[in-house]
Amino acid sequence: MYQNKTTYFTFIFLFFSMVLVSQTEIESNIQALFKKSLTEGKSYEWLDHLSNKIGGRLSGSLNSQRAIEWSKNELENLGLDKVYLQPVMVPKWIRGTFEYANIETSPGNTINVPVCALGGSISTPLGGLRANVIEVMSFDELSKKKNEVKGKIVFFNRPMREDLVNTFEAYSAAVNQRVQGAEIAARFGAVGVIIRSLNLKLDDQPHTGNMSYGTLPLSKRIPAASISTNGAELLSSMLSLNKNLKFYLKQNCKNLPDVKSYNVIGEIKGSKYPDEIMVVGAHIDSWDIGDGAHDDGAGVVQSMEVPRLLEKINYKPKRTLRVVLFINEENGQRGAIKYSEESKNNKENHVFAIESDAGGFTPRGFSIDSNEEKFKIIQNWSTFFKPYFIHYFEKGRSGADISFLKNENNVMVGFKPDSQRYFEYHHSENDVFSSINKRELELGSASLASLIYLVDYFKL
Repeated sequence: MYQNKTTYFTFIFLFFSMVLVSQTEIESNIQALFKKSLTEGKSYEWLDHLSNKIGGRLSGSLNSQRAIEWSKNELENLGLDKVYLQPVMVPKWIRGTFEYANIETSPGNTINVPVCALGGSISTPLGGLRANVIEVMSFDELSKKKNEVKGKIVFFNRPMREDLVNTFEAYSAAVNQRVQGAEIAARFGAVGVIIRSLNLKLDDQPHTGNMSYGTLPLSKRIPAASISTNGAELLSSMLSLNKNLKFYLKQNCKNLPDVKSYNVIGEIKGSKYPDEIMVVGAHIDSWDIGDGAHDDGAGVVQSMEVPRLLEKINYKPKRTLRVVLFINEENGQRGAIKYSEESKNNKENHVFAIESDAGGFTPRGFSIDSNEEKFKIIQNWSTFFKPYFIHYFEKGRSGADISFLKNENNVMVGFKPDSQRYFEYHHSENDVFSSINKRELELGSASLASLIYLVDYFKL
């Protein structure tokens, strides 16, 4: 009896000793990942090159190809087990010379306003487009005014909601006017559309973004442009005084045939479970205005930094770790679709994926798309992140590109930096390297590496 009790208590002691050792090891490794990122990180140096030496990287452009070749070389320099390019056909849209617009209050009296073409838009006639304007806040309002639309420019002026703390929720509530506005307005006889920039700040920077004509034939398509928030306020105010004013728009963008591009993929083969794949990813393309530092240069270099940081703490992943830099997220998601198709054809088992595509700001946590059991496991890991003031571990959407990999058994995660300033930069000339804070960027890299480390350490 006494011997059995001794054996029992010895077992309990050893069990809790192992738990404490394991806990200490995990905390020590996560601390090391943050320290290495903050003191020996390469993400900021990499982003400087991507932003300032290469610049905006619209799919199908020369700059996007330069970024693909550069990132492939950098991943090869890390000594990964495999680095390769995955061919993808992508759309090729060019902006041409920069756009011009003005508000005409009376013949000869005009006020210039900042605009930029929406990605995928057609050009205006060679001499530009001048027409009366009808202002609406929603598709429902446009439908009610459909008899007033013919021959006019439709001005969609629904702002992002300021009362929503989650700025991505505010963006989602306003983005349909940018994506579908031209198609719907054209069906009612409009000759062009102007969209209020999706920006919570009043400034003079127009924000571009993707748009679609749906099933409209080429002959029915109309030019689509974004106007800065200050420009939108001015136009709306002037329309309230003079419904007959005219708006002039000139842009010469065009859509060309699809061209070949590539996803960039780097891989460390798992030491114990090589058939179980963990992905850390971002999109390497960006819009052509600004240099795409926040969207999504930050995510690119943070993803590249993950295997480097793990190597710095001498951690060899048990599962296969893949860095995937997707092409064409901004105007088609062809890269993500291609990667998903190839993965299914090869019967690959993606157990986990995390995407960084929300800017280079201070990390707040993670949005987790998984079943309830796995969500609770990951949620319990939040204690490891509290020393770094990272507390957000909630169920939610993951990322646009990795969403194609989702199934009922795996875990998809979206990295969540602070979002309050993001839409001041998103898709605009403001999105430049100088807007990146080095320390915030490096904290994000460490956050991604730490979550990958935990996923690998524990078997989900």
